[in-house]
Amino acid sequence: MKVVVLADTHAPRRWRTCPPRVAGHLRGADLILHAGDVCTAGVLDELAAYAPVRAVRGNNDGPDVAACGAPDALEADLGGVRLAMVHDSGPSRGRAARLRRRFPHADLVVFGHSHIPVNQATDGQLIFNPGSPTDRRRQPHGTLGVLDVDGGRLVAAAIVPVT
Repeated sequence: MKVVVLADTHAPRRWRTCPPRVAGHLRGADLILHAGDVCTAGVLDELAAYAPVRAVRGNNDGPDVAACGAPDALEADLGGVRLAMVHDSGPSRGRAARLRRRFPHADLVVFGHSHIPVNQATDGQLIFNPGSPTDRRRQPHGTLGVLDVDGGRLVAAAIVPVT
């Protein structure tokens, strides 16, 4: 299962339409995860044209994003991988331990908010922030994440530059 992970698209200020390099990764995706700060529900509709979408609300998301079914936090089975997703994971210091306490059974915790990519395994749990494809802030590139789930296992997790 190919899963594309996005966060912090900040439409319409930063995302007017799906950037071509992002669209290239979305084609062939089995699932799209969005870790919040979608900012307009139209982005979720646009993404759903590529694959099913699961999203959480970010601090810049309003009632329209919530009306699309985006909760503050999400826990789900991802082809046998226990997934948790939240927008804001708090400060980087102590993050891995804090997420382990909040989601003790998750194999994978996806988050956003900082716009800083993270792909870090700690004590059997992967914490993963795809960065932002459209608002890189102090990062050298806009990024997204690609996950490969096979046989009930997360076999690959990559941060991919798209700008």
